[in-house]
Parts: sequence; C-alpha cells; structure tokens
Amino acid sequence: MQRSGVNTELLGDLRDRPARLDHNAYSILTERTYRNTQNQSLAQLLTGLNRTLREWAHYFHHGSAKRSFDTVDHHTWHRVAIWIRRKHSIPSSQLKRFCDQGWRFADGEITFLGASSVVIERYRYRGARIPTPWTIDSAAGTG
Repeated sequence: MQRSGVNTELLGDLRDRPARLDHNAYSILTERTYRNTQNQSLAQLLTGLNRTLREWAHYFHHGSAKRSFDTVDHHTWHRVAIWIRRKHSIPSSQLKRFCDQGWRFADGEITFLGASSVVIERYRYRGARIPTPWTIDSAAGTG
C-alpha cells in the first residue's frame, strides 16, 4: 500500500535497507562540514567522517544497502570537496592535489573510506538449527 505523497522511486524498499535519503546521515555529514569546522585539518575531518560513516553503515550492513552506501559516499565526497575549496580558496580543478589514488581524499596516511568500506553480510539461514523452548514430543503428548 502506497502512502499519498511518497515518491517510492526515490525512497525504494525500506524493509531491509536504509532509505536513499537518510536525513540523519546527511545532517551529520552537513554538520561536520560546516564553515565553522574549517579550523581543523583535513586529517581530523576525514577521521571523524570515517568513524561516523562506519558506525552508521555497520547498523545496516546486513541488508541490501550497497546502493545507499554509495549514495551517502557520493554526497560526502562532494561535501568534503566544498569544504576543501572553501578552506583553501581554490577552484575545483585543484582538488586533485588533496587526493592519493584517483579521486580519493587523503591527508598523510588518513584517507576517506566512507560507508562503502563496510562489508555487507547477509543473514545466515539457520533453519531447524534455531533453538526453541518448545519440543515437539511434549506438545504431542498433552493432546
């Protein structure tokens, strides 16, 4: 059943994966890349973002969340790029000097890992091996 006013194409199936627009994750990312955080180094910013994204992604790592993790990483990369451009007053063509492999931001040994670095694990099917407090024998004997 679809609620009125809900764009299911954008939100997707919410049963076992985070919504594409998880406002809690985006608000954390936006808060960490405000202008008032420009007094810290890039390494401090990347360390905090990596920790926050890893914790957020670990909560959803049992579902089908790879696309959502990529979306959050894409948004985070652009927020960090804007943060670097504002801090150093440089055009976007000079962002490459803050990257190590391709377009991955790095400062010394600290690199941007993002939510996609969390491995997605499916639940194991345990079937009849799940312990139960009820036994079949005692239930059949009382009837």
